Amino acid sequence: MLIIITVLSILAISALMWLANRILPFTVCPICAGVFLTWMGLVSAHFLGYSINLVIPALLMGGSVVGIAYQLEKKLRGSSVGMLLLWKVFFIPTGFVAAYGVLEQLWTVSIAAVIFLLLVSLLLISKTNTHTEAVVGLEKKMKDCC
Repeated sequence: MLIIITVLSILAISALMWLANRILPFTVCPICAGVFLTWMGLVSAHFLGYSINLVIPALLMGGSVVGIAYQLEKKLRGSSVGMLLLWKVFFIPTGFVAAYGVLEQLWTVSIAAVIFLLLVSLLLISKTNTHTEAVVGLEKKMKDCC
């Protein structure tokens, strides 16, 4: 029964987010919002004492980790293939550790994992931006030259 409620929740939230995207000045992935808010609701219900099979929010959390990695990868397109692979090797397993920490209420583990994810991502983003700025600078010099 919980899986039916979960699927209906994802569909309903996704539909609402799709409608909200027509009004908002920015866009949010409707399915990402549906999955995220559903697992947040299930985990919150569990913490409030309701009997929730944690396998379902765990599956959704794993999907969120991979989805976040996919979305961030779009921002890091200027990076080398090797650097992107290295980032994913760190990001996805560490994201799973953070999700596990939430489910087991190991807040120190979750917070440490999230901080690590932020630092690794910021480090790569700063290198990507520097590389991109260098490329833009060289392109400008080439245009000005001739």
